[in-house]
Amino acid sequence: MRVGVLTGGGDCPGLNAVIRAVVLKGIDVHGWEFVGFRNGWRGPLTGEGRPLGRDDVEGILTRGGTILGSSRTNPYKEENGTERIKAVLAEQGVDALVAIGGEDTLGVAKRLTDEGVNVVGVPKTIDNDLGATDYTFGFDTAVHIATEAIDRLHTTAESHHRALVVEVMGRHAGWIALHSGLAGGASVILMPERPFSVDQVVRWVERRFEREYAPIIVVAEGALPEGGAEVLQSGEKDAFGHVRLGGVGTWLAEEIAERTGKESRAVVLGHVQRGGTPTAYDRVLATRFGLHAVDAVADGDFGVMVALRGTDIVRVKLAEATAELKTVPPERYAEAEVFFG
Repeated sequence: MRVGVLTGGGDCPGLNAVIRAVVLKGIDVHGWEFVGFRNGWRGPLTGEGRPLGRDDVEGILTRGGTILGSSRTNPYKEENGTERIKAVLAEQGVDALVAIGGEDTLGVAKRLTDEGVNVVGVPKTIDNDLGATDYTFGFDTAVHIATEAIDRLHTTAESHHRALVVEVMGRHAGWIALHSGLAGGASVILMPERPFSVDQVVRWVERRFEREYAPIIVVAEGALPEGGAEVLQSGEKDAFGHVRLGGVGTWLAEEIAERTGKESRAVVLGHVQRGGTPTAYDRVLATRFGLHAVDAVADGDFGVMVALRGTDIVRVKLAEATAELKTVPPERYAEAEVFFG
C-alpha cells in the first residue's frame, strides 16, 4: 500500500510527531510506502510530493512546525479541484491519505471521503476547538508559551505600576485565554464566548490597583465588547472565508488608559504561540494519534478522525468531527471569574 500524508492550515507544535509516528509504524508493521504532500491540500492538487522514509522522519519528534509545509489551500475553491486530486493520487499510486489539520482541513477531508477518496483525519489546532475530541495536540504547548509570557509580564507590570493586556489566539473559542489566564494568575480573562463590558473590566482593573497590584488582562483575539464587533487586522478573507483578527488587545489597553488614567500597554503574542518545540504532552498525544491513524488505514476504516476521549484514542466520523466547534461552557468561565479583580 502507498499512503499520502499532508498537513493543512496553521502550523502547530506536534505535527512532525504525527508524521513520524505514521511513517515509522506504517513501514515497520505494514511495509507500506509513504508520500508526503507539500503545503496542505495544494500538494495533492499539483502533485508536489516527496517520498517519506525512516531517514526522513528520524529526529523530527522535537521539532516545531511541519517538515511538509502547510497552506490554507481549499480544493473546492480551485477549478476541478476534486478531479485533480483524484488524478494525482491515481498517477502516484496513492491508496489512502492521512490528513492532519483543523476544522477546515478536515472539512475538505470529509467532502473528499464522500466523493470516494480514502481519507483518515488527525485533529490539529492550538485552539482546542474541535468538538469530537477532548484535546488536540498543540494546545498544551500554546498554553505553556502564553503562561510563561504572562509570568514574565507580571514583573514588568508591577515594576512600572501599569496595566498590561495580553492578546492570545482564539478566533471563536477562548480555551487558550482561559487556561493561560488561570495558570498565569490574570486579573481578567476575556473570551469570544461571552461579550464583555468595558465598564466592568475597568472596575476590575481599578480594584486591582487599589490593592497595589498591577492588573494583567488576558483577551482572546476574537473577544467582543458588548454591542461591538470583532477587531479585524484585515478585511481580506482566506480560501475558507476567514478574516484576520487582531487588535482587540491594543484597543482595550487604550480604553483602560483613558478611563482609569493609569498607564496601560498591550502585548500581542500572535504566532509565538504556534512556534518552537512541543511539550511532552503534545509529543505523546500527537504520536498516539499517528499510531491510531495507521490502524484506521490498515482496517480500511476511512472517513474517520482519530480522537481523544478521556485517556483513550477512538475513531469518530469526519462528519461528527467537523459538525460544530467546541467552545468554553459558562461554568468554566464562572470558575475563572472568582479570581477577577
